Amino acid sequence: MESHSLIVNLVAGIALAFFFGAAAQRLRISPLVGYLIAGVAVGPFTPGFVGDADLAMQFSEIGVILLMFGVGLKFSLADLWAVRGVALPGALVQMTAATLLGYGVGALMGLGAAESIMLGFSLSVASTVVLLRALEDRHMVKTENGRICVGWLVIEDIAIVLGIVLLPTLATMANGNGGISLTTALSTLAFTIGKIGVFVALMLFVGARFFPWLIVQVAHLKSRELMSLGTLTLALGIAWVAYELFDASFALGAFLAGVVLNGTKFTHKIAEDSLPLRDTFAVLFFVSVGMLFDPMTLVREPLGVLAIVFIIMIGKSAAALAITTLYKLPLRTGLMIAASLAQIGEFSFVLAGMGVHLELLSQETYNLILAAALISIALNPLLFALAERVADKKDGQEKNPPARATA
Repeated sequence: MESHSLIVNLVAGIALAFFFGAAAQRLRISPLVGYLIAGVAVGPFTPGFVGDADLAMQFSEIGVILLMFGVGLKFSLADLWAVRGVALPGALVQMTAATLLGYGVGALMGLGAAESIMLGFSLSVASTVVLLRALEDRHMVKTENGRICVGWLVIEDIAIVLGIVLLPTLATMANGNGGISLTTALSTLAFTIGKIGVFVALMLFVGARFFPWLIVQVAHLKSRELMSLGTLTLALGIAWVAYELFDASFALGAFLAGVVLNGTKFTHKIAEDSLPLRDTFAVLFFVSVGMLFDPMTLVREPLGVLAIVFIIMIGKSAAALAITTLYKLPLRTGLMIAASLAQIGEFSFVLAGMGVHLELLSQETYNLILAAALISIALNPLLFALAERVADKKDGQEKNPPARATA
């Protein structure tokens, strides 16, 4: 069995995701719920077959890379620049608000200051995979609302990458070890920002000229297989270079790889060829989330789970809605952004896992975050549907105002 671990885990994950996803669809529930339940079924906390969680997370990472590459193919730099005025301050303010709410809940739960801040920071970022799946299901990726949502999460991803790099230094300071000064921490942050800046500049000024030319040369070979392999090599290779050499994230590297290919005559074909792989590995992401979930957490800490779910689904949404209202954006835009941020995912798991490793988070707090993540991901499609219904009702009232009574 061990010699065929990859095949066994892949078959189990895909087959159970299909079974539970189809059942959810028949019950008129989002298939995402079925994928999550499939993960719980093969997780270490339920009887029967137990999948390899580490292997599942690597599968899911490939899904994130391919998904972000596909978004980059549809999302030009002009789109990102156009929404900077809302996405940049909005993302930073919303992340700050979520961190403070998490700190408050942590303090009420009796957690220490460092653990409370770590809890809040882990809840501050939304899942790119969940957002993009919701936008693609509603054909909203290329709309104005979709561009703002994606730009917002790109800013969040960059901020979280900086936080991940700086976290070990801050953990050492918080634990009172090593005597690391604030100057050292700031210099580490500046160095990381500089490396990411160099990577972005190379992609925009060198990659934007070289990679489209390279794809054209591959296309001249007139081989569908080589075209698909070239596309995968580009997406996965640049994601790896971003992570390994520039301390950026796989997601950011893949996104920029797609951006530099946006607008070429092969963009549509590249996106179409990579779609089956993107869908398959995106499903495996949700299965991997379910595998991490311990259902008994709901029994041991029901109030703690509810409090964290409240921060994710109500606190973050309220902060986003307040920001969009301040910028006088349409109600529909505000509701869509609020719904898109009412969940947490891949980066939250990375942050929480680092928190446990660095002794900033206890295992029980980590389980609370995972439980809240699963609940928020499962309920997010319903929140999107509710936001659309409220927006449609508001638009209908504006088009057909009630007649005034006459004396």
